[in-house]
Amino acid sequence: MSAFQTFADLHVPGDPVVLYNIWDPGSALAVAAAGAKALATGSHPVGDAAGYGDGHKVPLAYVFDNARRIMAVVDLPLTVDFEGAYSADPDQGATNVRDLQETGAVGCNFEDQVVGGDGLHPLELQFRRIRAIRDAVGSDFFINARTDLLLKSKQHDDALIDQVVERGKAFAGAGASGFFVPRLSDPAQIERVVREVPLPLNVIAFPGAPEKSVWAQAGVARISHGPFPHRALMARLTEMAREATG
Repeated sequence: MSAFQTFADLHVPGDPVVLYNIWDPGSALAVAAAGAKALATGSHPVGDAAGYGDGHKVPLAYVFDNARRIMAVVDLPLTVDFEGAYSADPDQGATNVRDLQETGAVGCNFEDQVVGGDGLHPLELQFRRIRAIRDAVGSDFFINARTDLLLKSKQHDDALIDQVVERGKAFAGAGASGFFVPRLSDPAQIERVVREVPLPLNVIAFPGAPEKSVWAQAGVARISHGPFPHRALMARLTEMAREATG
């Protein structure tokens, strides 16, 4: 079985795969040693650990090299947080994702916010961007299409979930493999998205979020941890350094 198929098969509604996000080969080895079934980088921790920051600030060459170095030390499927594919243009973004695929990564996160700007890309444009990526990479690549609607809004009401569902359905029609909705946490809202969007749902664990079992019961297929592991580790490192030097 290919690494892609192994990874895709981990997305089971009600029995979610947990991706404890990494940022380099060392963190990959640590998470693999904990029993991970697959690995996922987070753009924020990668950027922070490398000194670049988030938001397309990490050079593409670094992103690709980092993926290769991770896969050189750990024999697990790797998906890469690729933000907005480093271009709003559908064709250029697709070329960039194809270059990522050539590193051996089995998939990527691809978001709909305007990186470095305001708001979200129009749905019609985001549809074309996802379709261009699918055409470029073929069927054996996991496009985890992300909407940042909840990140951009303080009011997570039913009207906003209507928009989430609309985007999820469109992303599915464009060829996405999964649907990522950061900050979606309410079990009833999750159940609705799972019911109406024909893609495995990915949510992100954050301080104060429901337990994994609650999300599993609602039908979640993938739980990411985003920047929080790296932030917690750096906070602990600061404490250790303070204790040692104080």
